[in-house]
Amino acid sequence: MMKPQFSKPCMLLIICFIFIMGNAKAQSLKINPKTSTMIIYGSTNVHDFKTNVGVIKGELVINSKKVQSLNVEIPVRSIKSGEKLMDNKTYEAFNDAKYPTISFQLIDVSSLQITGNDVNVILNGNLTMAGVTKKISFKTTGKNLKPGEYEFKGSIPLKMTDFKMKPPTAMLGVMKVADAITLKYDITVEGAPVN
Repeated sequence: MMKPQFSKPCMLLIICFIFIMGNAKAQSLKINPKTSTMIIYGSTNVHDFKTNVGVIKGELVINSKKVQSLNVEIPVRSIKSGEKLMDNKTYEAFNDAKYPTISFQLIDVSSLQITGNDVNVILNGNLTMAGVTKKISFKTTGKNLKPGEYEFKGSIPLKMTDFKMKPPTAMLGVMKVADAITLKYDITVEGAPVN
């Protein structure tokens, strides 16, 4: 059986490819729940309100200084306003017994601008709430706090009816929650720095 023969230039290319692939390291960064916040702002026909998201899980993967993936998960039951009635109405709107998690999965990034340690970018991805998935795009600003640690801030305007959710009502329908809400976030992701 004859062994395959490679020319010297071909062998050099193969060696270079193996070397490059061996040194292309993906950096995995996890959301730090202690330094990350997310607040839902909304209004009713009676007053404005805000609700805190207590648990944010997720992972950002960067490969060759490019975002490879971003996944975020929020347990519906971690959303708390401090008012039991309102919280229960929120869980009903999400149908949390059947769909206990809100999730976001990145599709791609666009309009990337990097200035020093600051980043401005538009994220495009699939947001799933109450079992309905919708593609959304939103602007985020990022900052490299230190090697392996980044902070991202921004806000996302949403409509509950876009996800086939019925805005909650209370007091026999006297108090009605408006369809439009705004999600504001300040998230820190951390991981081992890549040299």
